[in-house]
Amino acid sequence: MKKIDVLNSVGLELCHDITEMKDGFKGARFKRGHIIEKDDIEVLLNLGKKHIFILEENDNMIHEEDAAKRLSKLCDVQNTHFTDVSEGKIQLIADIDGFFTINIDLLKKINSIGEITICSIPNHYNVKSGMKLASMRVIPLFIDEKQILDAEKICEKQKIFNLYPYHKLNIGAIITGSEVYHGRIKDKFEPVIKEKIKKFDGNIIDIKICDDDIDMLIDSAKELLDKNIDLLIFTGGMSVDPDDLTPTAIKNLGGNIISYGMPSQPGNMTLISYLDDIAIIGIPGAAISRPITTFDVFLPQIFAKIKITKNDLINLSDGGLCQLCENCH
Repeated sequence: MKKIDVLNSVGLELCHDITEMKDGFKGARFKRGHIIEKDDIEVLLNLGKKHIFILEENDNMIHEEDAAKRLSKLCDVQNTHFTDVSEGKIQLIADIDGFFTINIDLLKKINSIGEITICSIPNHYNVKSGMKLASMRVIPLFIDEKQILDAEKICEKQKIFNLYPYHKLNIGAIITGSEVYHGRIKDKFEPVIKEKIKKFDGNIIDIKICDDDIDMLIDSAKELLDKNIDLLIFTGGMSVDPDDLTPTAIKNLGGNIISYGMPSQPGNMTLISYLDDIAIIGIPGAAISRPITTFDVFLPQIFAKIKITKNDLINLSDGGLCQLCENCH
């Protein structure tokens, strides 16, 4: 770029917007590409512009708007759209309710290049249609094209973001506990399950109440599995007591237990397992007493039909201690 005294700028093309703030308004007084006229000189001086910048031939610098457009192509995702470029940035917007994921290592590499910035909502986020997902821009008004080329090379055959749609799931639930089975206390799990499933497209096929009996648990589970369910929920029997049989029942069903317990509270004792493609989860009693637990954290991923991994659970440790805020964050 070449710096030009504004008094000698008539007939030259602006390569960037000139912003004006007046009577509470902030916006472009002169747009990029404007050819400066004689009458513009006084206006530019009043805006504090003693110099302007023009692009020179063979300049390898890229304007922030063009850079943002190039970066947006690296962030393209199904079920989304981009805003128009504004103030040098472009934003990614969700077109559906869904489950948002990030290739965090890739995102960090891009943001480490230099003056490129791409920011987003958190990984594994429950997204509503119309929500802002990510924003991309460069820091300076002009950036060396090499930085953009480096980002494009890093992203070859890789995606930074994904937005997965939610699916309709058939659900079965088993409520465990002799005190509930024999009517000594009223069950509190069923209304909790129904309320949380209601937030998604879930069809509860059946809910069974079982005694603390391993054979009854297994038989009831098999009955539900025979009804082509996608998600089997066990409640109760999830503490460390010797007579808590839920984990044993899941193992006997042939379920592959990803983890029994995770570094997140409340819901430390949540169990995550799979029987082929059927998710089987064990929910501890915290789901009754606390409005948000690990059950709520993993429901979106389950409804997106993305299998939960051990690494997903380990990653909960950073930020996994709920502060029980009045308005959940």
